[in-house]
Amino acid sequence: MRPLTDEEVTLLFEKLSKYIGNNIKLLLESPDGETEYVFRLIKNRVYYMSVEVLKQTGVFSKELLLHCGTCFGQFSKSGKFRLSITALDYIAKYATSKVWLKNNGEQNFVYGNHVLKAHIARISENATKYGGVVVLSTSNVPLGFGVLAKSTDDFKGADPSAIYVFNQADVGQFLRIEGDHGKDDD
Repeated sequence: MRPLTDEEVTLLFEKLSKYIGNNIKLLLESPDGETEYVFRLIKNRVYYMSVEVLKQTGVFSKELLLHCGTCFGQFSKSGKFRLSITALDYIAKYATSKVWLKNNGEQNFVYGNHVLKAHIARISENATKYGGVVVLSTSNVPLGFGVLAKSTDDFKGADPSAIYVFNQADVGQFLRIEGDHGKDDD
């Protein structure tokens, strides 16, 4: 486990700012001001943890430590950062743009499909085209995150069958991945 380099921090913060804007500073400091949080890299994966947890990991050798904290994503071989669905709770908490889905659109999204305009119950104001957005159910349960295909201003005039949110990650990924691994056993 090691701290992120300046380049890695820049890539991570650029990706996070797409979804949570300037709220990144809220990730690093707790509201009470007592607990600090850090990002650390373990085998190309970025983990988010408190400084207290970081101190406790010092008793393990680098080879024995597989995971620690919450995985926020990973760096690809080409050096790009990709957010993981495990970061959804933190992203949803501080998101600047949100989309709420109707009941008939929730299952469609969780199955890995993009969000159509017809599936949207409501959307945050001032959401920008190609900006990051958190997808929620009507009962405010985070379902995933994606990128807007159109801005809020374009929402009223859009065709109901047009794609409005490109799916980046959703909570159904775990089930789809497990299903794919089960097929290999045959």
